[in-house]
Amino acid sequence: MPNVRDVVITGLGATTPLGGDVPSTWNAALAGESGARPLENDWAERYGMPVSFAATIRVAPEEVLPRPEMKRMDPSAQYAMIAAREAWADAGAPEMDGDRLGTVVSSGIGGIWTTLDAWDTLKEKGARRVLPMTVPMLMPNSPTAYVSLEFGARAGAHALVSACASGAEAIAYGVEMIRSGRADVVIAGGTEATIHPMPISAFAASRTLSLRNDDPAGASRPYDQARDGFVIGEGAGVVVLEAAEHAAARSARVYAKVSGLGLTADGYHITSPEPTGSGQVRAMQAALEDAGTTSASVVHVNAHATSTVVGDLIEARSVSSVLGADADQVALSATKSMTGHLLGGAGALETIFTVLAVHHRTAPPTINVTDPDPELTLDLVRDTPRALPEGDIAAINNSFGFGGHNVALVVTNA
Repeated sequence: MPNVRDVVITGLGATTPLGGDVPSTWNAALAGESGARPLENDWAERYGMPVSFAATIRVAPEEVLPRPEMKRMDPSAQYAMIAAREAWADAGAPEMDGDRLGTVVSSGIGGIWTTLDAWDTLKEKGARRVLPMTVPMLMPNSPTAYVSLEFGARAGAHALVSACASGAEAIAYGVEMIRSGRADVVIAGGTEATIHPMPISAFAASRTLSLRNDDPAGASRPYDQARDGFVIGEGAGVVVLEAAEHAAARSARVYAKVSGLGLTADGYHITSPEPTGSGQVRAMQAALEDAGTTSASVVHVNAHATSTVVGDLIEARSVSSVLGADADQVALSATKSMTGHLLGGAGALETIFTVLAVHHRTAPPTINVTDPDPELTLDLVRDTPRALPEGDIAAINNSFGFGGHNVALVVTNA
């Protein structure tokens, strides 16, 4: 069934472990740089943490935002605001009726720094010292609320929460807002700021983090036989989604089209993916059907690929199942090898990578794969970028989250 309205991407914004904006992040990714680095604090020693590194944000918010503004926001909202402002400027800062503008900016965990700092204040100094802005800062809808206030967006301000699929699901919901006629433009994406000793310790306790303290830059190793878990990251990715006719009317530059959406649930386990990958398969199939295309058009996949022992191969088998014989023509990239895992921000940042891959016809590399898992049959782009074909092409971005959330987005050239 044809889409009611075509939705294109006219603006991109990000702040990540690789750079403080989209151009620096993209260039670092093409160069195969790692954003993982030792933590410059004593957390590991003080708390007995088994992990002493992370993919920390490259440009600190205080270098970008004024201090009075920062004091009103949790870091998760700070990152979102930085990315949203870049995306809006990149889209040409369109003048429009706020009733036709929406926001969907998600976080998988929310204002964890604010929550834990407030608890420490309560314990150490008493209730009277807890900041009155604590609740607006810790609530998971804070980033989307602040973005909506910034740009006067009144068509809706939403914050979908689906763990590590949150950023991608936010973009999917933004597309649906435009398709349904609720909005002409939506600022959408994901953000996360969880590099704090408690979340790091909790993820380490679940045995999902890499323990390569002696080699942070080489720790995220999707599809490598020696992979031992993901590297926690932080940052935000935001895109400006726009009805194609609205973009054309103002002669906007268009990066690509979000042509297909696929959203499913495993209904299997709170943290483990369903072993056969059936939910992932259904999400990708639904996205291709929604896009009105087939596996023959797919030339690139940006995989969720977190670098966990079990998860990477479940996804690889799912991609192979969906694409069948056409899988041989696909360039597979696992960009978390460079950025680390931005949790609720990951799907949004990886959508940006997918959009740029289609726009520039260049698949970013996967680093740190020195001994590929023999079960991986897909063509992994290793160490250096790969040129993508000319003509009409499609790419899939996969995002999966704790709780069994599966999101697949199909991006096509404009």
